[in-house]
Amino acid sequence: MKTLFDKIWDAHVVQNIEDGPTQLYIDRLYAHEVTSPQAFDTLRDKGIRVMRPERVVAMPDHNTPSDQQERIDDPIGRKQVETLANNCKEFGIRHFAMGTKDNGIIHVVGPEKGLSLPGMTIVCGDSHTSTHGAVGALAMGIGTSEVAQVLSSECILQSKPKSMRINIEGSLQTGVTAKDVALYIMAQMTTGGATGYVVEYAGSVIREMSMEGRLTLSNLSIEMGSRAGIIAPDETTFAYLKGREYAPKGEAWDKAVEAWKQLRSDDDAIFDKEVTFRAEDIAPRITYGTNPGAGIAIDGRIPTLEETPEAERIQLTGQLEYMQFQPGEQLLGHPVDYVFLGACTNGRIEDFRAFASIVKGKKKAENVVAWLVPGSWLVRQQIIDEGIDTVLEEAGFELRLPSCSSCLAMNPDKVPAGKLSISTSNRNFVGRQGPGARTILASPLTVAAAAITGVITDPRTMISDKKA
Repeated sequence: MKTLFDKIWDAHVVQNIEDGPTQLYIDRLYAHEVTSPQAFDTLRDKGIRVMRPERVVAMPDHNTPSDQQERIDDPIGRKQVETLANNCKEFGIRHFAMGTKDNGIIHVVGPEKGLSLPGMTIVCGDSHTSTHGAVGALAMGIGTSEVAQVLSSECILQSKPKSMRINIEGSLQTGVTAKDVALYIMAQMTTGGATGYVVEYAGSVIREMSMEGRLTLSNLSIEMGSRAGIIAPDETTFAYLKGREYAPKGEAWDKAVEAWKQLRSDDDAIFDKEVTFRAEDIAPRITYGTNPGAGIAIDGRIPTLEETPEAERIQLTGQLEYMQFQPGEQLLGHPVDYVFLGACTNGRIEDFRAFASIVKGKKKAENVVAWLVPGSWLVRQQIIDEGIDTVLEEAGFELRLPSCSSCLAMNPDKVPAGKLSISTSNRNFVGRQGPGARTILASPLTVAAAAITGVITDPRTMISDKKA
C-alpha cells in the first residue's frame, strides 16, 4: 500500500530521529553559482571535504549572458561564476563551465545527460529542482545550509511531507500544452494549495505526455507550494533516457529498467489528498497577476472585484495596478513589448519545435523584442540539426546562447520597467524579469502567436487541427 513517493523515500532513509526529522540519503546534488558559495565556505571553515564529489554536478546558469559568453560584465555575476569554478576545482567536483558543450540550465542539462534517473533523491539550492521529478525521482529544492549538509555527508535532514495525487483525465484540446495544464492546476489549487505535499501526477493526460511536457509540469510544482512533483517512470521515460551520456549502458541498463518498472504507486496506495481534473476543461492559459496562480483561459476575462472573495480583493487590486490591467478585462488583443522563449520550464527542443510551428512562413511583429534562448548547448545543436534555426531566422528571430536569460533579472536580458513581456518562464513576480517589468506567463505556442501578431493571441487560431 505504498505510493511512489513512499517507495523512494523509504529506500533512502538512513535513520529516523525520534520526535525529529529523517536523515535521508541523497543520490545527486546539483549546484549553480548563486546558492553554493556559502555552502563551500562552510566546509572550508570547518575543514571538511566533500564526501562523495562524484555525486555532485555543478554549472553556472543564472548569470550567464545569452548574447555572448566570452565575458560577464556584471562584477557580482562574474564573481559568482568564478567562485563556482574555483570551488569545484578545490573540492574535485564535476564542473560544466560556461560556454562549453556540457553547459546550460542545470534543470535542463541534468535529465538530458541522464544524470537524473528514476528512483533517485535529487537536491539543489534552487526551487525548481522539482523539474527532475518528471523522470521518477524525488527532487527537492533546498537551502544553502542544507547544501552544505549534502556536500559533507551525502545526507539531509528532512521531515517527511504528505502525499497528494493529481489526476488529469481525458484528452487535451488542440493547442493545449503541458504549460497550460500546469497553469490551470495552479489556478485551481492556488499557489499554496499543495503546501506540505509531494505531488504525484497521474492520469491519461500524463501517460500520453512527452518527457519534455512532463519536465515542464514537474518544474512548476513548486509554484503551488508543493515540496516536489513526481511522475512514475514508464516506457516514455525509458525511451528518453536510453543512450544518454550518464545513463546506464548494456546489461546495467536492462537491470536498471527492470528495477525502475517497480517505481509506481501500488493499486491500493492511499494518498493524504487526491484531486482529479478533466483535460477537456483546459484551454490555452495566460496569467494576469503577479503570481503564477493568477491565470485565466486566454479567451477569458480577469475576475471582477465582485467575483473575488472579499479577503482577496485588496490583493487582486494591487496585482492589477502593477500589471496595468482592469478587473473584468479581456486580454486578447492587448499589445506586448517583449516575448521570451526559454527557461528551465520551456527551454527544450519540443518547445522550440512548437514555437517554430507557429512562426514558420510568417514575420515577427516589428513592435516586439524577442529573446529565444535554448536551455542547453545540446538543445541549441538539436535546433540547428533540425533546421529550426533557419525557420526562426527567416521569420526575423535570433537564436541566442544557452542561459537562464529573461527568466530572472540576474543577467543582461532584463525587461525594462513598465514594458509587458509574455514569457514561457515559471514566475511572474513583481520585478522578476527586471525592475518594474510586467510578466504574463504562457506556453510556447501562445508566446509564438504574440511574437507574430504583436498582441496576445489565441494560438488555436494559428495552428492546424493536428494536436500540438
